[in-house]
Amino acid sequence: MQVCVTGGNGFIGRYLVAALYHQGHSIRVLTRKQEYIFPADIQVVIGDLTKHDCPLDEFIYGCEVLFHCAGEVQDVDVMRLLHVNGTKQLIQSVLNEHSLTGQAVHWVQLSSVGAYGPPLGKPETERLVTEDTITQPANEYEITKTISDELVIHASKSKALTYSILRPANVFGTKMTNQSLRRLIEMVKHRLFIYVGKPGAITTFVHVDDVVKALLICGTDARAKNQIYNLSDNYELEYLVKNIAHQLGVREPRLRIPTSLIRHPLDLFTKLVKPLIHIPSLNVLLLRTSYSTQKIETQLEFSFSKPFSSRIEELVKEFS
Repeated sequence: MQVCVTGGNGFIGRYLVAALYHQGHSIRVLTRKQEYIFPADIQVVIGDLTKHDCPLDEFIYGCEVLFHCAGEVQDVDVMRLLHVNGTKQLIQSVLNEHSLTGQAVHWVQLSSVGAYGPPLGKPETERLVTEDTITQPANEYEITKTISDELVIHASKSKALTYSILRPANVFGTKMTNQSLRRLIEMVKHRLFIYVGKPGAITTFVHVDDVVKALLICGTDARAKNQIYNLSDNYELEYLVKNIAHQLGVREPRLRIPTSLIRHPLDLFTKLVKPLIHIPSLNVLLLRTSYSTQKIETQLEFSFSKPFSSRIEELVKEFS
């Protein structure tokens, strides 16, 4: 099968390309980086989706399944160019290819649960998000990723493509770019971690191997066509911190501060020291949002191969 991958040089993309290669597919990767390490029989197309001269016709030629994994999580100025304009250009190339050959593409979109945005009320509001939950993205990353999803869904009304959209929570794994777990482990290690608000906050993570597993299923299982799936291994913050402390051999944090006593002082402190050190958002310690995986588990028989609870020891060894 001819498979094309955008973002194949990124954190998730590298794992995906390796898995596709292991399965024996013919692979073509689009990357803007001149430095890459892929097996010699993987075709590499150098191009930037944010540029109008990106060689997308060359990239899309003969494509049967497209994995759109390109994404920008840091540079706000690039997000709209990549997630919106880049997706538009990619869709147009798919349409062009279809008009020439009549071959339809199955488009697998790597999105984010960020499309659903934060709770409408207080961050402490208990919320279960399903694929039917209305999208309400709040920041530029969430907004532009959601627009990208909508563009793909709209394009599927033609006969040129079908789609599957995967919305994972925070993706973790070896050499991950997300630093939130590293910071949490460091705070517990140095006995700086303090609980905020009442117990019951939820962390939402998923291992990169399980994200790749879900992407592969979406790319090959006909039941996944024109469907959206959430992917998150929800885990209580107290259990996570307790397990981290146990792995580090340090005393489990016990101190808990009411939200009302810390919010305003923390906001002021963050403004003062933000240029010097990273202060995590208070809401991260308060959220009680869970993302349901019932749909992908029942429709596609998906199961987690690396549940978050069994990976804590691995993470502590890597980050401490």
